[in-house]
Amino acid sequence: MDHVYRLIVMDVCRPTAVLGVLSLGGMALLWRDISSKVKGENRTLSSLLSQYFAVKVVGWLGKRQRGKLEADTQNIRQVQEETLLKRLRKTADTRYGKQYDFSSIKDCEAFRTRHPVTTYEHYRELVARVAAGEEKVLIAEKPLILAMTSGTSGASAMLLSTKDTNTEFFLQGVAVCLDAMRRAFPATDSLQRTTKLFYSPTFRQSEAGIPIGPNSSTPASSRHMLNLYTTPAPAFQVPSERDTLYLHLLFALKDPSVGTLESNFASTVFYAFSALQERWQELVEDIKLGRVSPALALEPGVRASLEGQMKPDPERATQLLTHFQQGFVGIARRLWPQLNLVLAVDSGSNQIYGEMLRERYCQGIPFYSPFYAATEGLIGVNLWPEEERRRYLLCPRSMFCEFLPEASLDQETPEKHTLLMEEVQEGHSYELVVTNASGLFRYRMGDIVKVVGFHNQCPVVEFQYRRGQMLSVRGEKVSEVMFLGALKRAISQWPGAQLVDYCCAESAIMGESCGGSDPHYQVFVELKGVRNLTEEQRYKLDQCVQEDSAVYKSFRFKGSIGPMRVQMVAEGAFKELRKQMMAFSNTSANTFKMHRVLRRKEYADFLLGKTI
Repeated sequence: MDHVYRLIVMDVCRPTAVLGVLSLGGMALLWRDISSKVKGENRTLSSLLSQYFAVKVVGWLGKRQRGKLEADTQNIRQVQEETLLKRLRKTADTRYGKQYDFSSIKDCEAFRTRHPVTTYEHYRELVARVAAGEEKVLIAEKPLILAMTSGTSGASAMLLSTKDTNTEFFLQGVAVCLDAMRRAFPATDSLQRTTKLFYSPTFRQSEAGIPIGPNSSTPASSRHMLNLYTTPAPAFQVPSERDTLYLHLLFALKDPSVGTLESNFASTVFYAFSALQERWQELVEDIKLGRVSPALALEPGVRASLEGQMKPDPERATQLLTHFQQGFVGIARRLWPQLNLVLAVDSGSNQIYGEMLRERYCQGIPFYSPFYAATEGLIGVNLWPEEERRRYLLCPRSMFCEFLPEASLDQETPEKHTLLMEEVQEGHSYELVVTNASGLFRYRMGDIVKVVGFHNQCPVVEFQYRRGQMLSVRGEKVSEVMFLGALKRAISQWPGAQLVDYCCAESAIMGESCGGSDPHYQVFVELKGVRNLTEEQRYKLDQCVQEDSAVYKSFRFKGSIGPMRVQMVAEGAFKELRKQMMAFSNTSANTFKMHRVLRRKEYADFLLGKTI
């Protein structure tokens, strides 16, 4: 996203060029507009102008793209067909396009008749050929990177990422969401800086020299981008996540006028506040002395550059000390009185982190969950930022979408039942099947969404669960959203308990360590406010799941499924598990999602070892 943003705004953001063409009258109006906006502290004129013009350009793009989106939603069938045919034309001359004779396909029906519904296995060998350097296999151009998926429902997959995918994500996603954000939260139309929690991903090279890693780019790739953020460029290049987070917090705390906290996911924001609670004394001392902690393992050049931007600030340190001594409930508003927004996805597996942030650290701060996106590309945008319910308008020009009815997913040939955007029904759930700009055709994503309405003719959806993240030991099918609802109700009946994190495992993966012969669920919870759970409290979760799932209840009544085993784990267990999962899947902290259903015995055994 950031490098596309850079290309679009870099020319208009050169203050010298702008100043050369503005009249004195225009300059006066410009300065009046800049002066009227809330600004960060210690800003140079150059950085203010750069940020001002960047915001104006993206604002203009956002209005234009929002207008296009509104028009597209009025004629969804035609727009979807245009999107499909554009993809097929661009790949018609590839080996894959010739195999399926894309050049002769003239409409959606011909494509659906000729091309099968696919899964990742269909592409594995083809992607390997691209990685080895073979050209025009799936796409016409060389991919920018070989993007690794987060692996929440199985092994990580390697997908192609192209310039088209990134450009469309920016224009159809970022620009539109920033427009929606400014309409809903006018205070964000300011010149305050944003604290962007981002960690430099690690890439390796394929045989052909194509980078392999997460599909994310660093904000440090453009000095114009850096004018938006509190964190200096060198900090974005620090390899250690722990040290990078410390630097994000240090430079954010220095600036009392931070306007937005931004990250891909709410989990990253939550972990940042957890780290702040652990290390605030060290951070306050650094701000007081004007240094970067000597405990950080930094290269000498990086340290020198960062310390060059630090000056002793005992006044700010005293303010911070007072805020921290008052406790951490509502700390964000006290640290940054002009904080307008937390910008991060807090739906799906990130829902609990958003709830914990709102209840504790970020009381009173609005949250905006802008996108529904994946490594495959942009799926939907949230045009209703102020609503608590996270729903997303599908982007009709991003991908060609088909929908497999949830009820047909277990049938032998569910692909015979795909529906188009104009054919889905409100209140029904479907698995997404997408054709994107980077070499996936009729691809089963594994995401189950519920259609909750329509915006003109275009479906509006809520994410429900990943197909591989379903609990099912006897075919009962308890989804992530169902289980979380039951867990929250159970915890509300455990006096003093607050949920920190959780995951589940089916007894079959645990072997002899599962503690019972009947198939059952092992549930691992990290809680605050309680030291132990009684057997009655643990059984309450089983009862809550039975209330929500008639099938689960019937199996429990028959004895076909044994009682749920609820294991309370030690503080910090999930932080350690997160590190293990990222190391195993080569996932970046920017794109990691906690696995709610564990499919690897090593992870379940690790948590068993952390049981209180």
